[in-house]
Amino acid sequence: MKIIILGSGTSTGVPEIGCTCAVCTSKDPHDHRLRCSTLIEKGDTHILIDCGPDFREQIMRIPFAPISGVLVTHEHYDHVGGIDDLRPFTRHSDIPIYTEQYTADRLKKRMPYCFLENSYPGIPQLTLETVTPGNPFFIHDVEVLPIRVIHGRLPILGFRIGKMAYITDMKTLPEESYEALSGLDLLIMNALRFEPHNTHQSLEEALEVVEKLKPRETYFIHMSHQIGLQAETEKMLPAHVHFAYDGLELYSE
Repeated sequence: MKIIILGSGTSTGVPEIGCTCAVCTSKDPHDHRLRCSTLIEKGDTHILIDCGPDFREQIMRIPFAPISGVLVTHEHYDHVGGIDDLRPFTRHSDIPIYTEQYTADRLKKRMPYCFLENSYPGIPQLTLETVTPGNPFFIHDVEVLPIRVIHGRLPILGFRIGKMAYITDMKTLPEESYEALSGLDLLIMNALRFEPHNTHQSLEEALEVVEKLKPRETYFIHMSHQIGLQAETEKMLPAHVHFAYDGLELYSE
């Protein structure tokens, strides 16, 4: 299974508009982070996790392939703002979007034309498929397990596929979710910055979760410019923990 990190940045992206800090003015491409999204490829199955406002720019960088399904972690704009840009992928078949009922209801309210019962030419042909934490489902022959994580006080979804798990925007992880995340080869998880935040993990908090889960390898995502220069902060991490970056390709069972 191939995993492509399309975007590794927080909601404002990096560089942040108007900022002249060392990270936002860095010439290192690893410090340039579009909003979080990831593409998973397994055989002929292509699964997109989140579809933020940078999706068009992100997907133009890789060869075109049909999207088999979209996993949506939660309703926030930086994770769903690019759904309209799925239109070219729906010219030959509808794309199912898998998410919780709570999120599905809000997507229908915020972009109703994307989810009309009586569709018309020119809009994305999408279906909403509701899923529940702890209940696995299949996209083609790929099994997906939704996992409950908490974004501040908002319950959202993480996803496990095989021995890989993807978690973004998490502040805390319910005890019952730890068992679902045991035995991972690869954990992709958020680490916003050094200082504590009320709805996202700090770097220290993320490292504590890594220590508890003990995956073989971990890659952090959803970083802000306050995480520091990648080339410098990466040196502070344990040998099996890394910062992801846009365009990074990973592999897992």
